[in-house]
Amino acid sequence: MPDSNAASIQGSDRVMPGSSVQDATSSNADCTADPPSGIAPSRRIDTAGQPVSLAADSEAADPAAADAGAAPLDPARPALPDPAISGEEIELKLLVVPEQLADFNNAPIVVAHARNKGTRKHLTSVYYDTPRRQLWKNGFTLRVRQSGSRFVQTVKSQQSDDPLKRGEWEASVTSLAPDTALAAALLPEELRAAVTDSPLEPVFTADVHRHARLLDLPNATLEVAFDSGVIKAGEHSETVSEIELELKSGNPATIYEAALRLAEHGPVRPSIRSKSARGFDLAASVAPGAEKPQKLHLDPAVSLDEAFAVILRGSFHHLLQALPAAEDGRDPEGVHQMRVALRRLRAALHLMRPLGVSATLESLETDARWLAQNLSTARDLDVFLTETLPEIAEACPTVAGFDTLQSLAERQRALAYRKLRMAVADRRCAAFVLGLGALIATRGWRNDVSPDELGRLAGPALDFAGHVLAERHQTVLKRGRRFKKLPAERRHRVRLALKKLRYSIDFLLPLYGASKPARKYARTLADLQEQLGYYNDMAVTAGVIADLGTTSTDAAIAAAAITGWHAHAMAGVEQPLREAWRAFAKAPTPWGSEEA
Repeated sequence: MPDSNAASIQGSDRVMPGSSVQDATSSNADCTADPPSGIAPSRRIDTAGQPVSLAADSEAADPAAADAGAAPLDPARPALPDPAISGEEIELKLLVVPEQLADFNNAPIVVAHARNKGTRKHLTSVYYDTPRRQLWKNGFTLRVRQSGSRFVQTVKSQQSDDPLKRGEWEASVTSLAPDTALAAALLPEELRAAVTDSPLEPVFTADVHRHARLLDLPNATLEVAFDSGVIKAGEHSETVSEIELELKSGNPATIYEAALRLAEHGPVRPSIRSKSARGFDLAASVAPGAEKPQKLHLDPAVSLDEAFAVILRGSFHHLLQALPAAEDGRDPEGVHQMRVALRRLRAALHLMRPLGVSATLESLETDARWLAQNLSTARDLDVFLTETLPEIAEACPTVAGFDTLQSLAERQRALAYRKLRMAVADRRCAAFVLGLGALIATRGWRNDVSPDELGRLAGPALDFAGHVLAERHQTVLKRGRRFKKLPAERRHRVRLALKKLRYSIDFLLPLYGASKPARKYARTLADLQEQLGYYNDMAVTAGVIADLGTTSTDAAIAAAAITGWHAHAMAGVEQPLREAWRAFAKAPTPWGSEEA
């Protein structure tokens, strides 16, 4: 960054928006992507920042083309639009240890398919937002990047259920100061005022040295960029060492294939976490966020093949979002959401078993189970330290030993997170994540099914859903017969069957819409699962205490207090549990209801 520009960024708390627009004669000044949701589809921004007509470009892309890496069941199905035309950025990152990054230039896939030695650039990027971070909170980022004497302003959005896709709109500007009018034209109407009425301020900078090479592969052209540098926000900084794989044209599935080849060359950690996400978290001094899975939306007329794609893609996205937070470890929600994501993935893969035996699906399910097992101890200790222990210690202030018990648990948790991080860094984890992404992109579940089952995949998902849900509902009822008299181990079997049904409901109940039976059934199922969960929570706590090795007197006293507390609590659980069971057993099923 030239000194004059650096001074304009660092020398004041805010940088006022630039008033000039980019040179209309610049060959790199095009801003030709479709704008994000909320902007009329007939408008684009020309090189002077003015809207132009798109009367000849009004045909909408097929939303089903998100998985165009797969061979279509319908030969007439449109292909995925070229990302350079559609304004979509399709990209995957591979995190690499800094000392090993340069060696990936010698990976066989790079050596064999690179057009040339590539280009090397020093990129200085400044990320802007309003003082209240309204862009970031609404899924948008505004960046101005300097490369040599050129300045490019970029607006990005994450408005897709595909974890690799982001909207991206670029235009040349005259300096590192943002062009507010140009940015506002690319934002939804409700955000334009926030940008134009509030002075934008720099939030953080990214100073990156990039070595970019184009790979001409049989089914696609990819850009592989080796990025090393630093993200800075005030006095805080974070190292950048990653490989970015970006689709320039062709089949999106090629990104996963290339990533798997790179993972064979050396250890990598797949990531969809952008530099902007890292920078905003760094500026706010917060841990990476871990979101709950998004609710699925399935049209009742959707095919089974498309339903599987939506279900798996949602679970895959949930996993990729949770990975950084789980590895970071500062927020207990990270490992919790990662474990939930793995459970959902296993349930989704298991849901596909009626189509026939698939070695690929079984292998992925095995890997998901392995990874989940490496998270379980960390999650159990998180719950013990943040919920169970504080609650009981506060209720029993005269009991000694809770501090000692907490120290023991904290040491065990540190070891558990070390085990978690080793698993995430393991090549098996990278192969699992990338293999799962490749399966979804190519709809690889089709490969192991018979011609008859291919026809079933092309048929309505609603038929499949009714059969599966009815079967799993009956399994729960069968295991829960004479529920009042069932011993604890039999109730545990009911809970496991109920969990399998619950995930199936999460995936397939959206096919039945918002009918009253659907809502009531989901509510009674959730209530019963919550009541049965108390039994499991108590069993997990007992296991945690046993593993802590409470040999000291005061720790043993505190452990006994926790055991007694739970024994007393069990007396209050039984009646609500029986009521929840009766409500579930009597609830009408939406797949058998005339209202559905």
